[in-house]
Amino acid sequence: MRGGCLCGAVRYETHAAPQYAGFCHCRDCQRATGTGHSCHMIFARDDVAFSGSVRSFSVTGGSGLPSHRCFCAACGSQIFGSGPPEDPRWTVYAGTLDDPSEFAPGETVMVRSRPAWDVADHGLPCFETMPPEAGG
Repeated sequence: MRGGCLCGAVRYETHAAPQYAGFCHCRDCQRATGTGHSCHMIFARDDVAFSGSVRSFSVTGGSGLPSHRCFCAACGSQIFGSGPPEDPRWTVYAGTLDDPSEFAPGETVMVRSRPAWDVADHGLPCFETMPPEAGG
């Protein structure tokens, strides 16, 4: 999989399939995307190569752990994120894929925060909170 930001200054390439893919309706994802959810994939850090200049923003997530989001320094597109510094994974946001059809979500998490106007029936399992395999 390959992808990048809106202006093309940040690019990435993955060297393995995602370990996880899904939709997240947590308030942090809503605020970061400006919509009702994020579409994300989780990869081992060693399986993703990035190029370009990014800026980051960190908050304490609902789990009580740090959540880091990285944005293109030029256009502001959210590209990837991670948990605490020792987290061996990267979260890559599916909207940045060159070929969005490569995104294959497996579940929807944090539906307790899902706005009534952002409900799509994808036939996926839904979880009120964050199950462990999703990074929770």
